[in-house]
Amino acid sequence: MTWTPPPPRAGHPYYMHDAIYAQPGALRLVTRGQGDLIAGAASRLRAMDRVLLSGIGTSWHATLVGELLLAHVARLGHRVRALHSFEFKGYWPDPDARTGVVVVSHRGSKRYSVEALAKARAGGGVGVAITGKGAEGLASADYVLRTVDQERSAAHTVSYTTALALLAALAAAIGDDDDIAHEMDAIPDQLALLLGQESWTELAARFADRRRYWFVGGGPNTATAYEAALKMSEANHATALGLNCEQFLHGPWAALEPDDVVFLIALPGPAYERGLAIARVAKEVGAPVVALVREDDRAIAPLAAETIAIPPVSELLSPILTVVPLQLFTYHLALRRGVNPDTMRGDQPAHGRARAGLTL
Repeated sequence: MTWTPPPPRAGHPYYMHDAIYAQPGALRLVTRGQGDLIAGAASRLRAMDRVLLSGIGTSWHATLVGELLLAHVARLGHRVRALHSFEFKGYWPDPDARTGVVVVSHRGSKRYSVEALAKARAGGGVGVAITGKGAEGLASADYVLRTVDQERSAAHTVSYTTALALLAALAAAIGDDDDIAHEMDAIPDQLALLLGQESWTELAARFADRRRYWFVGGGPNTATAYEAALKMSEANHATALGLNCEQFLHGPWAALEPDDVVFLIALPGPAYERGLAIARVAKEVGAPVVALVREDDRAIAPLAAETIAIPPVSELLSPILTVVPLQLFTYHLALRRGVNPDTMRGDQPAHGRARAGLTL
């Protein structure tokens, strides 16, 4: 399935906007009718000596969250690892019959994700695909779990959070973790509240003219930082960096300037203290911090120019919630910059020619 830019909308709401706001409903429905498939995949993966997760771009970010979910919730520990599909195909040894591979790809058409699944199948192990409805590129997997209909925007949003939900459901099934499964039931309503929490237009206006946008998180929200920076590149074309919190503190912070802005994801967990160190660094440099923290936060919030309150949730599940305010900021910044967030600049001549020359 090859993606082509959709018929452009002339202005707000663009397709990306619709997809962002579709997420609570999509999360309520994503596992419906797939219980037997999830249970079957879980049973097979539980018996494997190792489980590899594979994806590209947004889907790779989902596998980074999935790695921790399967390590902890599924109790696979060091038996699980997330690999970029290109690296898995080109550089890693062939898997054997005792290796399960979970490939995440919404459109199911990316060359290296298809080849990653083929590599897994050739080894004789179990193959699981998490992919969008209508995508057939990964249909040869032993188990195919479906997210949502194909997004019309190139900046994937709802397909990301529903992939995370399926990874969480798979982890809960492998590990027999009813608590996580119950907590997942509450997330759609929490997300619906979060969508209406802030004036996203005003937030984008306040930070519209920054030199550089930094997104920083730790643990499972390292992936959130990576994903937010990717969405910025795709949708509004601003200069954005996504970094792990400790990596930020080991050199990159020296490039921080007062006319930058730091989006810091810092929820209770092992990464919180490093998030506090980042907020202090940014304050000394003079760069404003937009902090995604718990509502009762008392340490980072006073150092922030803006706070976005994240509902109480297990840190391992928090990326389903924390990414959404950053999607909204990205979208509204695109409006401020006067660009279409749906087309990945395919509607602009030079970038359209560049895209036409790419084989993905």
